[in-house]
Amino acid sequence: MFSERGAARLEGAAAGALARLKAALAVQPIDRAGIRLRGSAQLNALLAADGAIGAGVVPFAGFGAKPVRAILFDKTERTNWALTWHQDRTICVRERRDVAGFGTWTVKAGLLHVAPPFELLERMITIRIHLDDVPEGNAPLLIAPGSHRIGLVREDAIAAAVAACGIYACLADAGDIWVYSTPILHASAAAVTPRRRRVLQVDYAAFDLPGSLEWSGI
Repeated sequence: MFSERGAARLEGAAAGALARLKAALAVQPIDRAGIRLRGSAQLNALLAADGAIGAGVVPFAGFGAKPVRAILFDKTERTNWALTWHQDRTICVRERRDVAGFGTWTVKAGLLHVAPPFELLERMITIRIHLDDVPEGNAPLLIAPGSHRIGLVREDAIAAAVAACGIYACLADAGDIWVYSTPILHASAAAVTPRRRRVLQVDYAAFDLPGSLEWSGI
């Protein structure tokens, strides 16, 4: 179950919208690990709660869910990076505001990010829409099932948490969507047999931010 494992594969959930998604992204090879997306009306329409892709997310994110951040990852032979085990700990907002519990402000690709209270992240979900097949040798996302339920994990405790939870490789076909709880521990190795591996990662939230903070949106 999703509540126990913290992840679920939705086979073919984006297959019918894949051509429109690629057109919205105007996908071209990129020379860095990922690009942060904002300002695409076509992409917003697909990912909104009533859109071709977003409608399938509502059962996981809750009524009123909306996409709040999107990143396109594009692994190739030239950009065959690896990510160590970690939890996603920041959100993207429109403007800086002083609100209790929000701190460590950073700017990534011109977009403002902040680390919120961890319980806020626990209310979010993240999806990964696969534009290409991801067999075992092409750097699938690795997750530690159930790690979304153990709270904020200190850097020096991550290895032990992964060992306790185990490791699962999220294989996928083009058009599949993986849904996971945003705080889940995850990683990605470099591809053994590199070929293009495009993934659109989107964070969803079904709530507004406190104080005067606003989601950046996409």
